[in-house]
Amino acid sequence: MTRVAITGYGCVSALGNDAGAFRAALFAGRSGIGPLKMARDDPRLQVTIAAQVKDFDPSALLPAARVSFLDPFSQYALVAAEEAVRHAGLTPDALAGPRTAVILGTGVGGATTQDDQYYRFYGEKSRRLDPMTIPRLMPNAAASQISISYGATGPAFTVCSACASSTHAGGVALGLIRSGMVDRAIAGGSEACLTPGGMRSWEVMRVLSPEPCSPFSAGRKGMSLGEGGAVLVLESLAAAEKRGAPVRALLSGFGMTADAGDLLRPDPAGAARAMSLAVADAGINPADIGYINAHGTGTVTNDVVETQAIKDVFGEHAAKLMISSSKSMHGHALGGAGAIELVATVLALEHGVVPPTVNWKARDPKCDLDYVPNEARAARLKAALSNSFAFGGLNAVLCVEAAP
Repeated sequence: MTRVAITGYGCVSALGNDAGAFRAALFAGRSGIGPLKMARDDPRLQVTIAAQVKDFDPSALLPAARVSFLDPFSQYALVAAEEAVRHAGLTPDALAGPRTAVILGTGVGGATTQDDQYYRFYGEKSRRLDPMTIPRLMPNAAASQISISYGATGPAFTVCSACASSTHAGGVALGLIRSGMVDRAIAGGSEACLTPGGMRSWEVMRVLSPEPCSPFSAGRKGMSLGEGGAVLVLESLAAAEKRGAPVRALLSGFGMTADAGDLLRPDPAGAARAMSLAVADAGINPADIGYINAHGTGTVTNDVVETQAIKDVFGEHAAKLMISSSKSMHGHALGGAGAIELVATVLALEHGVVPPTVNWKARDPKCDLDYVPNEARAARLKAALSNSFAFGGLNAVLCVEAAP
C-alpha cells in the first residue's frame, strides 16, 4: 500500500493565525477562549464566550481583490493553505494540474455571510443583498477558491458531515493518494460560525458552557464554540522523499462508521469501531498508539461515551494512553475542528510534546483515564489517533505515525 506523508501544515485559530503561534499556545496550555465580540452583539445571548480568531486582517494576508468574494471560513482556509504549501516546500506551479486534489470539510460553510444577509433582509427589511451572497456562503467555496489559487484541476470538493467533516476530508484525501488517482492533496477544513443566530441556535440545545469548557473534568458544563481552519499537504512518501521534502509525519490509517441510531446521542460502539478500523488500516497494533487527541467536547454525555469507547478498543492499554482535548484551548470549530486537531496531533508526534487538557478541575468517576490535565507532557510517540464524532451518529478517526 502507498504510504502517505504529511509534508506541510497551516493553521488559523483562536490560538494564533499561523501554525507557529498555534504550537506555542498549545504546548503552553494557553486557552484562546474568552469574551466574544461580534459585529452585532445581541443582549439576548446568555453565553458570551467563544474561541474566536483574533487580529486577523484578511486584506493583509490575501490579495485585496479576492477578499470581497470570501466569507471568513474561506479566508481561514486560504491563509492556512498558503502556509501549508510554503511549509511543504512546494511552489504553486508544482500543484497545478490534474494530479493535485483539494478536499476540505466544513459543517456550516459561509455562516457569517448568511447571517449578515438574512439580517439585512429580515431585520432591516432591505431588498438589496450582496450579489455575491451565494458564492460566498456555499460550503464548497473554500475548496474551489484553493483549487483556483493553485490551478489544481484534480478532484476538488467539500465534505459536509457536521463535526466530522474535516476528518472525513483527510480520510478521503488519503484514499485518493493511495489509489493512485492523485499524487498529492491539499486537505483540511474550516469554520466561521460565531454569529448571533448561530450562537443562539447552540444555546437552545443547552450544550454551551457559560465558562471555558473543561473536557473530561468533574463539573464540566458543556462545550465552547470556536472558529478557524487548518490545511495539510499530503503526498505519497515516495514522491516526498524523491523531492527531498520534509516529512512531518505519516497519515497511515482511517476509520469511519455510522451509529445508525440516535441523531444526537453518541453510541460508544460506533466510536470504538471507527478507532479500531483506523488502527487496523494503519497496519499497527493498538499498543503502538501512545496518544489520542480526543473529540472531547466537554459535554457530560460525550466525554463519558468517548472514554468508554477508548476502553472498549484498547482494554488494559487504555490506562497507559495519554488522551487530551485540545478543544479546551481552541474551542469546538465544528466542521473545521478535525483539521485543527490533526495538526495538533502531528505537532505532538513531531516535537515529542503532548498538549494538555486545560481547565481540568477534578476527576469524574466516569472519566477515569489519563487526560494530561492542565500541563503539556514530553513523550516520544510512535503513533496517535485523532477522533471526530458528529451529530447524526457519524464517526471519523485518523491514525498518524511518526516520520520514518
